[in-house]
Amino acid sequence: MSEEKSALELSTYSKDTPIGRPDVDGRAGVFVPTDEFDLDNTTTIRKGAGVVGYGNLDGSLTVYFEANRFDDSSLHKWENKARKAYDRMVMGSPTVSKIAKIDSKMLEQVGVIDGMGINLKHPERLSMWLARSDLSDTAPEQNIVLWKK
Repeated sequence: MSEEKSALELSTYSKDTPIGRPDVDGRAGVFVPTDEFDLDNTTTIRKGAGVVGYGNLDGSLTVYFEANRFDDSSLHKWENKARKAYDRMVMGSPTVSKIAKIDSKMLEQVGVIDGMGINLKHPERLSMWLARSDLSDTAPEQNIVLWKK
């Protein structure tokens, strides 16, 4: 028999975290790793990655990420990485840049992304993530990044 968990243990993301994979142009969360995420010993999310995703009913997160592993010049800016990960997620594209279930304590939601753009609610946390990754020059210039004008 499985051990029951308290509501606090089960749901550590906020009420703003979308639940379930969004449709095209739908809303998803934008995340950065917390101190609990072992960045130095991971084979998944790399430094400076754009990480987007959604909550699962069991309190975990499903995330897609893009770290520009192959140095594509169009993916230098962080917002372009986040957009690439978002596009993969909403299209259901096959990719190795996905974690089907990760403990929500490993990531912190810093904003939302949808088909129109990104709205950063905690830009200082994104700045800390990019500084920790030595990629501060890739940060968005504003808290709101629009794709369509």
